[in-house]
Amino acid sequence: MKRPALHLPKSTIGRTALGVPVLALLIALFIWRGPSFTAIGDAFRSVVWKWVIVAIALNLLSVVARALAWTIVIRSAMKPPHPGPPLVFSAFSVGLFANAVLPGRIGELARVAVLTRKMPERKGAWATLVGTVFAHRVFDVVPVVLLVLYVVATANIPTSARATLIVAICIGIALFVFAFISARKPNEPVAQELESRMKRLIAMARQGLGVMRSPVGAAAAIFFQIVGWLCQLFAVWAAMRAFGIHAPLPAAGVVLLLMNVVTIFPFWPGNVGLVQVAIATALSGYGVAYGRGIAYGFGLQAIEASVGIGVGLLFIAREGLSMAMLRVMPNAAQAEAGDKEQIEENDADTAAPSARVPG
Repeated sequence: MKRPALHLPKSTIGRTALGVPVLALLIALFIWRGPSFTAIGDAFRSVVWKWVIVAIALNLLSVVARALAWTIVIRSAMKPPHPGPPLVFSAFSVGLFANAVLPGRIGELARVAVLTRKMPERKGAWATLVGTVFAHRVFDVVPVVLLVLYVVATANIPTSARATLIVAICIGIALFVFAFISARKPNEPVAQELESRMKRLIAMARQGLGVMRSPVGAAAAIFFQIVGWLCQLFAVWAAMRAFGIHAPLPAAGVVLLLMNVVTIFPFWPGNVGLVQVAIATALSGYGVAYGRGIAYGFGLQAIEASVGIGVGLLFIAREGLSMAMLRVMPNAAQAEAGDKEQIEENDADTAAPSARVPG
């Protein structure tokens, strides 16, 4: 008997209900720790703006590097003609904007939708591009593992947290190995591949993991991902200097890790408030006043959002999109339909209907 699948609520009321307990806990933490709003205001008034500009520039370089990594992944997964780097950068920027202003991870679908709108004649492009997004995320494992190792070796964190980070390293390595093996696994017959939703998703991911079969392509993609994360690390450090926080670089590594962990499950856009509490708590171990840490958390998130939203708005206008279009991104059923078409085309060598992308 087939068990019913578990789904997150799609309605606004349902998603709000999930976020209410977290929000209540967040308010309780604010009251318990009693941040000085005067100290927060003083921290903003003493901001050194030249360091803010440096942080924004480094964040922009990070976006460029990560978009180049995705370009390499796409070129390895799809047959020519390939979307050019400017188009990929445009799609990547639209995705950043969607992730910054809308709940959920809509941005991952948004960037795929931007590319497929430019390739209406490519059958099964949707499925392959969704696979490349997965592959692009898999390559994040390498810089994340390097960052975790750096933090464990140099940062001021509790012993229990070190053990948790080591477990995270093992999980990341296991995920990367699984992706590498999956990419090299030969395709199964269509009947078996389309047997269940999970197998369809795995097949879709394998299409995007084509870069794993190219040592040069994989190395290039990993290199640009590492460059992107390094730029983010130094952007976090530069933002510290902007707020008068002179903690060492390992503290910036802790903040960068926390920001990514706290935003894994987006209860609301950016998890604003939750991010600031996590950052201020971590920096308190480096002698940073809680109020200044909260102010820095808001400033850092604003710096990152300024790049994602600012650049994203430019390319949304360039692509002729709107907020309404971003809200109506293709759902999982449409993604699976595109996946099925791609698999049937590859295995049976027959023409399949083109996957349509709304908007």
